[in-house]
Amino acid sequence: MPNNNKKAVGIFVLTAGLIILLGQWGVFAFLGRVFWPLLILIPGVALHLAFAVRTLPAWALVPGGTLTVYGIVLSLCNTWGFGLIEVLWPAFLLGPGVGLYEYALLDAQRPKGVYYASLGLIGLSIILFVFSLLGPFFLYAFSIILILAGSWLLFWPESKSGKRSGWRKM
Repeated sequence: MPNNNKKAVGIFVLTAGLIILLGQWGVFAFLGRVFWPLLILIPGVALHLAFAVRTLPAWALVPGGTLTVYGIVLSLCNTWGFGLIEVLWPAFLLGPGVGLYEYALLDAQRPKGVYYASLGLIGLSIILFVFSLLGPFFLYAFSIILILAGSWLLFWPESKSGKRSGWRKM
């Protein structure tokens, strides 16, 4: 066997032995448990990069934004525990909202319907984030908001014309 082939076979055998040994030690299982959200995050970032270098059209930002947000959420949950999903679940609406927003913002035709749909999804997810962060205290916060709104309506000073000051005629 020529010397070059002997070295190539030696490198192959050495690499195979190292891979088997690392697998027996649990290195690959550990890496799989820790870094699996990257299987979702990396394609999302790759779609953004493909759009940036003009390889893909703007519609690729919709799955790109969705996968990126989902990858970030799953990475957070993988790091700090999946009990965090009780608070982060509205991000599953935020993902498509971000993707649609990027598409509406960066597409040459600037579709208005997609823009408003994205703002609706983003707004809904923000409202749901607030509700999920408040948790059981939501009803207390909601009742306080109602009390403040009722007090404002009752006690806002009226001007001499009988109209509440600060209100404009429409």
